[in-house]
Amino acid sequence: MTHLAPPEGHLVPSGSGRTLRTAAQQVTFKVTGEHSRAASSFEVVVPPGFDVGAHVHTRSEELFYILEGELDVLAFEPLVRTLDSWREWESHSGKRVVRATPGTVILVPAGCPHAFANPTGTEAKMFFQSSPPPDHERYFEELLELLASGGPPDHAAIEALRARYDIEQLTPLRHMRRT
Repeated sequence: MTHLAPPEGHLVPSGSGRTLRTAAQQVTFKVTGEHSRAASSFEVVVPPGFDVGAHVHTRSEELFYILEGELDVLAFEPLVRTLDSWREWESHSGKRVVRATPGTVILVPAGCPHAFANPTGTEAKMFFQSSPPPDHERYFEELLELLASGGPPDHAAIEALRARYDIEQLTPLRHMRRT
């Protein structure tokens, strides 16, 4: 008679995980496709002035939980998709951009435009989960490599990267200190 070992969980202590860094960005991989068929999980530091730009995924569902700091966020289809900025968007039901503080959860179903930006002078930190894995793992690896130069983002390279990973960019990614 063969006995199979019982399944074991995956524990990642505080301060642990595989961390990718640039001068301003930091993403720590907590749970990857190696550990879960359901979702990848990350801890993300969002520097002052960083704006991921409004975008949409056709296949991915995402969850954001604000741990520290404040982020402006949206998760809705706007009445009008303006090309330059998402901050003034309004939904068909009257929703607008929200200032998310620690403890705020944002669930983004596939097909829903969404964005976040750090308009403050201090870093923000969030728990980020994406399903299914491992697309966001690969995306973060390549994005941080592109942003590692510290100069202005190469929008053409980021656009090509996002297209490979089911990300339709609706407004530009920006990284500038806001005051």
